[in-house]
Amino acid sequence: MLYTFSKAYYDWHELQAILDNVNPEDCIVLWQDGVLQAVKYPEIFANLPVYLLANDVMARGLCSHPAIKDYPKLSLKEFVEFTVRFFPQFAL
Repeated sequence: MLYTFSKAYYDWHELQAILDNVNPEDCIVLWQDGVLQAVKYPEIFANLPVYLLANDVMARGLCSHPAIKDYPKLSLKEFVEFTVRFFPQFAL
């Protein structure tokens, strides 16, 4: 399953409850304002298969932010490929 998060704010408890359902074969993509979640809640996303959309990281000036550096970045093309590979999608 592909979990996508696009908003700058999610309730911590709600977010944790959703991420508790992530399996090793699943994938999480933070995109649009969702990339801010990697800065806001790094402890929640630790040890999970999380990717950030590169264009959104750059657009928000986060390229050199310490909390962002360890996350793999996806191009738009790679993101589209993930939507095919990890099906179905759970979008928030």
